[in-house]
Amino acid sequence: MGHASTRSVALIGLSAHVVDVEADAAPGDSELHLVGLPEMSVWPARARIRAAILNSGTAWPDARITVSVAPVIPPVYDAAADLALAVALLAAASVIPPERITGRVFLGELALDGGIRPVRGVLPMVAAAVRAGISRVVVPADCAREAAQVPGAVVMPVTQLADVVDQLRHGALRDHDNQEPECAPSSPFAVDLADVSGNQAARRALEVCAAGGHHLFLSGDGPATMLTERLPGILPPLSEQAAREVAEIYSLAGRLHRAPGLRPPLCAPHHSETPAAIFGSVAANRPGALSLAHRGVLHLADAPEFTSPVLDGLCQALDSGQVHLAGHGRSIRYPARVTLVLDSRPCPCPEKRRCACTPEARRRYRARLALLLPRVAVRAPVEWGDRGAREGEPSATVAARVLAARVRAAHRLADTPWWTNAEVPAPDLRTRFPAAPEASELLRSAVNTGLVTADGLPRLLRVAWTLADLRGAGRPQLDDAAGALELWKGADGDGTR
Repeated sequence: MGHASTRSVALIGLSAHVVDVEADAAPGDSELHLVGLPEMSVWPARARIRAAILNSGTAWPDARITVSVAPVIPPVYDAAADLALAVALLAAASVIPPERITGRVFLGELALDGGIRPVRGVLPMVAAAVRAGISRVVVPADCAREAAQVPGAVVMPVTQLADVVDQLRHGALRDHDNQEPECAPSSPFAVDLADVSGNQAARRALEVCAAGGHHLFLSGDGPATMLTERLPGILPPLSEQAAREVAEIYSLAGRLHRAPGLRPPLCAPHHSETPAAIFGSVAANRPGALSLAHRGVLHLADAPEFTSPVLDGLCQALDSGQVHLAGHGRSIRYPARVTLVLDSRPCPCPEKRRCACTPEARRRYRARLALLLPRVAVRAPVEWGDRGAREGEPSATVAARVLAARVRAAHRLADTPWWTNAEVPAPDLRTRFPAAPEASELLRSAVNTGLVTADGLPRLLRVAWTLADLRGAGRPQLDDAAGALELWKGADGDGTR
């Protein structure tokens, strides 16, 4: 009988925290007490651990065993610490040497037959362990490749609790072979802008949004989806930091195999999706489509068809660049810095030729976007059958201009926390990054005449900066301000404030 300790990791959103797992075995009745788990999780965890140990061929210790987790695991326990609880228990009962579980992190959910199941969020959990100075991590075999992506991690994959016990009894756990098979990189231009004929205004709007990180509204019955699918192809590749952020989100969602790598992600949820599918779930600790599009593109096709909770909830997320959820005794935040693309038909009729909508019905349909549209700085019409239209530029040509504009913006914003023009706060647009006087005067006159609201002025200044970056100018001039106003009016002709 004795004492043993090891480590595991708990997740709250994407915030991972290393926790200490201690076990004490004392003479007495054969009992297991778990301390530091959420109350509703104690009995299921105790039942899983007992069944897994017995079905692994190990006798249950004849002792009164107490296992403690500190700090206390959050109110929603995802079973990732099951393996750590089990090995600490067995080490305290002298089934395995206690010194062989120290200095390691154990992750994995126990099945009743003693198998070790994969868990979501291994990437941020292993990264937290390495940051805490613990490089040796024991993970389910199905998660070994994911864990091996963390620099500095020594990964030990396991499949059965019986194997873990046997290896710890007779020696060290075997390391994972970190060498990955080489894969041919996918082309960023799998879909090309050259495939979309005509729609020059929409193509120009797409380029401006890619260069500055602005949101986009496409109105009409044209190829809005085709254009949006080509937006990630003209965006610059993700930096290592951004790619790591995206990978951790996909890991938490259990979809790391679908992570885009260095390419910006594209998420296009259907309008029937629930708010939890869009914003994420506190109960399941799972990010939604908005966070899966982080550093990439979120496309809401037929935007007025989405429910009001989704459309209204997007407003705060777009302003802050993150999703804030609360419930079940905790508060979590998911990153959500996206380029939003909305598209909408003029009315709810599926076929334009048979439309019988009144002007009032059309107005009510568009009014569903009343809170969201003022946050969209770039708008453009889209239409089918643009006869005689010249062939558009390929994505590679547009992407080169976008990258050059991003480089200019990055040089200007080098000493700031912002990545794109769309992120620059309004006060800094007035003080640190002012436009030319005549450009500022034109935009202020648009506010004075009611064409643009006071809240819309900073958005127009950001677009003007992007237009200046695209043409290589030092700061926005009169033409850039006029171009920003045209893009603001875009799809509506008279502007939607």
